Amino acid sequence: MTTNQKLPEVLTEKEMIQLLKGTKNNKHRFAFALGFYEALRVSEVACLLPEHVNKESKLLLIKGSDASKGLKGAKRGKDRNIPISPEIMRGLKFLPVGSLKAKDRGIRALQIAFKKQLLKVLDRTDLSFHSLRHSGVTHYLNKGWSSLEVQRLAGHSRIATTEIYTHINPQNLVNRMWGEE
Repeated sequence: MTTNQKLPEVLTEKEMIQLLKGTKNNKHRFAFALGFYEALRVSEVACLLPEHVNKESKLLLIKGSDASKGLKGAKRGKDRNIPISPEIMRGLKFLPVGSLKAKDRGIRALQIAFKKQLLKVLDRTDLSFHSLRHSGVTHYLNKGWSSLEVQRLAGHSRIATTEIYTHINPQNLVNRMWGEE
C-alpha cells in the first residue's frame, strides 16, 4: 500500500448488528451478513446457491465463474471452501439471495438495498456493499485471526492484500503496551 492510499472505510461488528436488526427483508439481511461474516464480494453473495453449502462439514463452496449457469462468482474464477460462521448457519434457508432471473444475478439490487439500509439505519452514505467485505476482514483480524487465515477466508491471492486491513489503532497499541488487552 502506498503512503497516500487511504484505508478502506469499515463497519464495526456493533454497527453491523444494528444494520442487520434494522433490515426487515430476510434476503437482504442475510446477504449483508454474508458480506460481513464470510467476507464475500457482492458477486459471490449473489451467486451462492443452496448446493454450495455443506452443513455437515460447516463449509461454503465459493464458486468461480460458471459460464453454463451465467455465474460470475469469485474473482479470477477460482473456487474456494470457507468455514460457515455461526451467524450465517442460522440463515442458510434464505439462499439464494441473488436473482436467478436477472442477468447480473441481482448484484445491483443488493448494492442499492445496502445503500438504502445504511442510510436508513446508520445514517451513513460513505460505504458500499463491498465495504462489508472490508469490514469482515478487519473484524477477523481484530479478533486475532492470523493474516494467513484471513487471506484464505477472503480468497486473496497475495498476503499483501490482506495486510492492507491491519489497521493500527493507537488505543490498541497503548492497551498492548500496558497489558490491558
